[in-house]
Amino acid sequence: MDDPILLSRLKIRTVGAEDLPALEWDGEFTHFRLLYQDVYAQALQGNAVMWLVQLEGDGIIGQVFVSLVSRRSELADGKRRAYIYGFRVKPPYRSRGVGAYLMRWVEADLVRRGFYSATLNVARDNYSARKLYERLGYRVVAPEPGNWSYIDHLGQRHEVHEPAWRMEKILGKD
Repeated sequence: MDDPILLSRLKIRTVGAEDLPALEWDGEFTHFRLLYQDVYAQALQGNAVMWLVQLEGDGIIGQVFVSLVSRRSELADGKRRAYIYGFRVKPPYRSRGVGAYLMRWVEADLVRRGFYSATLNVARDNYSARKLYERLGYRVVAPEPGNWSYIDHLGQRHEVHEPAWRMEKILGKD
């Protein structure tokens, strides 16, 4: 259920270099430090966008990243299709409209940039996120094996296996 008072107090903006430590959410996501730095470098090159949701007095309560270009053109091709990932809202603010508000913001930005569709992957066992995406108009278009890796803040490589569904939404006219 949307919380109109909360939503009126939100500020959505792009991530600056000074925001990168806060994306680690007080240590919960420190292991993604190098990944965040890489996404930020991609944003500086114009190949990605990093958004955050800020609540006055509480700091960053949500974030999302968008690849405009990807090696996998079925996810993001730089012209018509963009890929949304790294989407999260802190637990106390979930189910209050923050996630939907942020997704609408991202979609409006993609339309302004001339993108026709957005894709995202949702873990097969993340039923609440899938329900949110479906409510926002996304539909499952393919299974994803969910195999990816990252190097943590200590330089260790981690292999991740997270089976997912690829979802897509048409944002504008072709």
